[in-house]
Amino acid sequence: MKNAALKRADAGAVEKAIAALHAKLGNKVVTSMEVRRQHANTTTWLPNEAADVVVYAASTEDVQDAVRIAAAHKVPVIAFGTGTSLEGHVNAPLGGICIDVAQMNEVLAVHAEDLDCVIQPGVTRKKLNEYLRDQGLFFPIDPGADASLGGMAATRASGTNAVRYGTMKDNVLSLKAVLPNGEVIRTASRAKKSSAGYDLTRLFVGSEGTLGVITELTLKLSAIPEAISSAVCPFKSVEGACQATIATIQSGIPVARIEFIDAMAIRATNNYSKLSLAEAPTLFLEFHGSEAGVKEQTERFGEIAAEFGGGPLQWTTQAEERTKLWQARHDAYFAMMSLRPGAKALATDICVPISKLADAVLETEKDLQDMKLLGPIVGHVGDGNFHVSLVIDMDDQDELSRVKVFLDRLTERAHRMEGTCTGEHGVGQGKMKYLEAEHGPVVLDMMRSLKRALDPDNIMNPGKIVAI
Repeated sequence: MKNAALKRADAGAVEKAIAALHAKLGNKVVTSMEVRRQHANTTTWLPNEAADVVVYAASTEDVQDAVRIAAAHKVPVIAFGTGTSLEGHVNAPLGGICIDVAQMNEVLAVHAEDLDCVIQPGVTRKKLNEYLRDQGLFFPIDPGADASLGGMAATRASGTNAVRYGTMKDNVLSLKAVLPNGEVIRTASRAKKSSAGYDLTRLFVGSEGTLGVITELTLKLSAIPEAISSAVCPFKSVEGACQATIATIQSGIPVARIEFIDAMAIRATNNYSKLSLAEAPTLFLEFHGSEAGVKEQTERFGEIAAEFGGGPLQWTTQAEERTKLWQARHDAYFAMMSLRPGAKALATDICVPISKLADAVLETEKDLQDMKLLGPIVGHVGDGNFHVSLVIDMDDQDELSRVKVFLDRLTERAHRMEGTCTGEHGVGQGKMKYLEAEHGPVVLDMMRSLKRALDPDNIMNPGKIVAI
């Protein structure tokens, strides 16, 4: 079933819901079109589909009140953090109530001895790490954007550190969520492991707001390493960079980050971030450990890289230089758009087994060339995940048609190589059509059954992941 077959919430029901929200939550309720549009998609090429009203929640109780009103009138609910998701997750195709949790931004507790913390969903990763720094701890998941941690959990985000520290699914111990009927649940305790019943935490992590609204998270923390080194290594070919990545992982070097940036992306990054890197396929790396350990890891990588046409390797332990390098990597999305002023960027991703990585990247580059599309490639290649940032003219219908063919071919390639249509961007609206090919109809029906069981009226972020 396509989203177009679904109907918007009844206008009368929406009007009554808005009146009830005003009566209960007062000036936390905003209906201006400008605010509503700002809370629909912000970094995607999909059409902007605004909710009917925005509620600025300041507590779990505010979220409960809004959800109960939505349930009473069968009006959709869309949770909003910072709006940095890329597949239309915060769009409201059926209208409804957008619940903005940005004001729920308190660090509630830090248990340094247990290496965990409890936070509200509006806390961003940068704010959390600033809060933790003087305790010698940090939260390692880094998707690039200063996303809200609630949103990162909802989309099962990962990022540059995933190769060593895992993704959000590995770093959320427990969460609190408001269910579609307004009830509040906690999915687990603070214990590092449990075999007591279904793993509801993992069910909600990655559910994209379709099962409930996350209002609290208990997260694993890591110790800030004694020493950190960052390195840059150009290669003669894309294949050489990918093969060096594979060899590095297989050799057991505990690399913390290993990022691939193709020659075109390097050119954009140089221009945007004022760097002077060689315009060649390049790996950015980071190593964590003791001073002797990171030196040994860096030098060992240099030996591996040389075997595959890499070098010269440049590395540093200076914090300022490391920050400049990784800020440039995080700004890649904006750097790509600078290649074609006036155009719009469409960032998409796939993930394949690491042994298939070189083939996947090379085939993708050939597609881009054959289809005459501008699409620099960057990626968290240590876990087989890479991104294509297509820079396109939204008014050129011929180009748009080629982009759609490219996206289908990219996903078909991932599936053919036993990978996935998205390693970290999530499904949202943009990748719903690929799920049946990836999982099969039986698994998709299981997902629908779970959705119906928890959300029988389909009010939680409808039109995302699976259509009901």
